[in-house]
Amino acid sequence: MSDQPKTRLYVDSPLAEGQAVGLDHERAHFLRHVLRLDKGDAVAVFNGKDGEWLAEIDGFGKGWCSLTVTAQRRVQADGPDLWLLFAPIKRGRIDFVAEKATEMGVSRLWPVFTRRTDPNRVNTDRLRANAIEAAEQSERLTVPELSDPVPLEKALAGWPEGRTLYLCAEAGNVRPIADAVRETGRGPAAFLIGPEGGFAQSELDEICKLPSVVPVGLGPRILRADTAVVAALACWQALSGDWTAEGGDTRPPFRSPADPAGPAV
Repeated sequence: MSDQPKTRLYVDSPLAEGQAVGLDHERAHFLRHVLRLDKGDAVAVFNGKDGEWLAEIDGFGKGWCSLTVTAQRRVQADGPDLWLLFAPIKRGRIDFVAEKATEMGVSRLWPVFTRRTDPNRVNTDRLRANAIEAAEQSERLTVPELSDPVPLEKALAGWPEGRTLYLCAEAGNVRPIADAVRETGRGPAAFLIGPEGGFAQSELDEICKLPSVVPVGLGPRILRADTAVVAALACWQALSGDWTAEGGDTRPPFRSPADPAGPAV
């Protein structure tokens, strides 16, 4: 068996040396018929708790695949304590939000309904599937928690003390996001991104009464909601997140100066 994994999968099973892992029909089909893998090929697996492991394909059956975990590649490490609260937007673009927020290291995805939110339903199974796929491809060791959609008022009720909530607003008194993030520093944080058309003024007034809220601006242009997500999270990561971890390696895993591309998984 080659030690180089052919792909990377999120699994629900416990992971330890010698552990057997069963894959469902969809994953079995992907390995066998899309990637053309066979018995003895190696894949990387992670579950958000036990780190990342190498596993060997034991075999395929009708609608199933079995793996045996062989060796640990990376110990578990959690990412930044960063939440994203966002008003749901139309399918396709909400998929983009889940994908890019996961790549940006968000630890919790939380759809919230505002007064101008359209649509008023969220396919949480689809969102989770997009988050899992993004976690697999981005080589993070966790999948973001996906909270049930709730009205914005309910999400903000009893907001945890010590968690800064950056309100991305295109109107009202705001600070440049870079200045605000530098001043508040590291620590638990969250971003609130509104719907297409923005927040109602009465909503902004109520949100800004909360002691943990810091209204921020994202520049002189109106950004679409999905663009605002990427812009805000990138600013926070560059100034206060794990892109700037002291003493840490800011490259993806298994990359080095001598091998900048690294192995493809």
